[in-house]
Amino acid sequence: MLVMDCQRSILEALTPVDRERVLQNVSRALQAARAANMAVFYVVVQFRDGYAEVAPRNTLFSQVKQNGALRQSQDNAQVCPEVAPLPGEPVVIKKRIGAFTGSDLEVLLRSRGIDTLVLTGVSTLGVIESTARQAFDMDYRVFVLGDCCADRNPEDSALALARFLPRISTVCPVDEFIAGIA
Repeated sequence: MLVMDCQRSILEALTPVDRERVLQNVSRALQAARAANMAVFYVVVQFRDGYAEVAPRNTLFSQVKQNGALRQSQDNAQVCPEVAPLPGEPVVIKKRIGAFTGSDLEVLLRSRGIDTLVLTGVSTLGVIESTARQAFDMDYRVFVLGDCCADRNPEDSALALARFLPRISTVCPVDEFIAGIA
């Protein structure tokens, strides 16, 4: 199971209703995954002070740099306490939208023989869709827990979950996931 970009500053961009829903549902998914001895990985987007990793052509992360956000040293760049990792659960730092880009995620997954991924996090059109496409191209079996995802624009999230993600993954609610691993 991947818990992606559930960082304070990213979750603050959601509506309060979506933020609460995502945190509650990801927490439920985590409890079930841990009870089933499923491997849990966290993925965060963070940069060094000075943003050496941000290319001027990268308009999204240039804006992050301009705003002084998502530095590794900042508290609001850390995982929200409601869904925080337990000791021993790896926290993967990525440098781009997708979880595999600029990280050691693939090495961690392959070294454990993992071939199926369960994706949760924020944002649906960002890390979820990008990681699902990357994982699909690398021949992983991909599940997306739809009610464990959100986006700044709820309509964008709904569109991705209804039209785009089902082409490359199995989209299901957290209750179905919990029932399937119990």
